[in-house]
Amino acid sequence: MAGHSKWANIKHTKTRQDVKRGKIFTKLIREITIAARLGGADINANPRLRTAVDKALIGNMTRDTINRAIKRGSGAEEGSNLFESRYEGYGPFGVAVIVECLTDNKNRTVAEVRHAFSKCSGHLGNENSVAYLFKKTGVITFAPESPEEKIMEVALDTGADDIIHNDDGSIDVITSPEMFEKVRDAMTSAKLAFADAEVTMLASTQVSLPNQEAEQQMVELTEMLEDLDDVQHVYSNAAL
Repeated sequence: MAGHSKWANIKHTKTRQDVKRGKIFTKLIREITIAARLGGADINANPRLRTAVDKALIGNMTRDTINRAIKRGSGAEEGSNLFESRYEGYGPFGVAVIVECLTDNKNRTVAEVRHAFSKCSGHLGNENSVAYLFKKTGVITFAPESPEEKIMEVALDTGADDIIHNDDGSIDVITSPEMFEKVRDAMTSAKLAFADAEVTMLASTQVSLPNQEAEQQMVELTEMLEDLDDVQHVYSNAAL
């Protein structure tokens, strides 16, 4: 199956994360804290926590920082109360957008998210206004020139749903959320180095923007939202 070019987007995202590492660490710590609070401190029994810790380690966060976040989330250390919230809206030319947040002040968060949408020719929608366009999915991405046959073999043997060959040569292994860890761990055991691995929200269809100006507006909206302290993830169905 052929897919859109993705590798450039991953590299762009990682470059921005490198530039703003302090902000990224804050988001990772929040995710670890809430995962530990909701599912417990045992990383082997809490898939969400394990994924958050793996991301933190890839981002070179120290074990001490990770362990403090786990303790804070599980109640071993005192910490602020964080709440999950999700906002849905429309970007330029009706692009569907989902914004997932962790916050200790929902009024502040919704005001900041609404402001970002309005600045970039978009607006917030009602709950479930665009959620039906997305599906929670595991995605494991390999860089161009990765060993395609071996990736396919491991993916098929471990219950992956699909393998997508992107225009730029990168490969996406698609899984259900339930099979994500099994497939990811099998890739690691097979010494297949992936560039990115996460359970994300994939759009069922993508929207092509009519011109470069609209594309730039969508990029600016995404980056403005991602720069907000309370925002953890931004998903859209824009074909960029």
